[in-house]
Amino acid sequence: MNKNESKTLDVLLGTSNEGKVKEFQDIFTGYNIKFHSLKEFNLKCDFDENGCTYEENALIKANALKGLTKLPIITDDSGIEIEALGDHYPGIFSHRYATNNGGFARNNQNLCKNYPGSKAKFSCCICLVFPNQKPIFFYGEIKGKLADSISGKEGFGYDPIFIPDGFNQTFAQINEITKNSISHRGNAAKLLIKYLKKNKLI
Repeated sequence: MNKNESKTLDVLLGTSNEGKVKEFQDIFTGYNIKFHSLKEFNLKCDFDENGCTYEENALIKANALKGLTKLPIITDDSGIEIEALGDHYPGIFSHRYATNNGGFARNNQNLCKNYPGSKAKFSCCICLVFPNQKPIFFYGEIKGKLADSISGKEGFGYDPIFIPDGFNQTFAQINEITKNSISHRGNAAKLLIKYLKKNKLI
């Protein structure tokens, strides 16, 4: 056993969303890495996500946290792009789009009613920043379509209405292990894991 196999890499995950923290921790099951949420460290950051891309928004979050911790930081930005709504939309505005349309439950219901079967894609960009180092980015996506009704109780956000290609269930119905192996965040995380392993950090 080398020294890295017994040492845990502690990382600040730039979110207060406990669902996302659990998803990251599940994806990294079996690796010596522990994710800490902003809530756990009693940190409050109102990120001004005014970037034009997932990468820019992920970096905005990382830069906002750099002065608050000595831990490595992982942030991400993701969104769903629904063909029926137009090119790359709502994309980086996915959370705002849901909020402006009555919250996720009502918004998801309306999307199922108005655009069932529309092609859709989840995209994700993960940003990794170690102290005094330049940020590194990792990208992932998953294609699919909108369901005709809300289905499933797992996941969060748009998960109950997104059916990935090759499946007949929504992300909220698929078991977590399978979802994490195919999801946009899971695909980006695979590249992150590869980087961390190559550099003997996990």
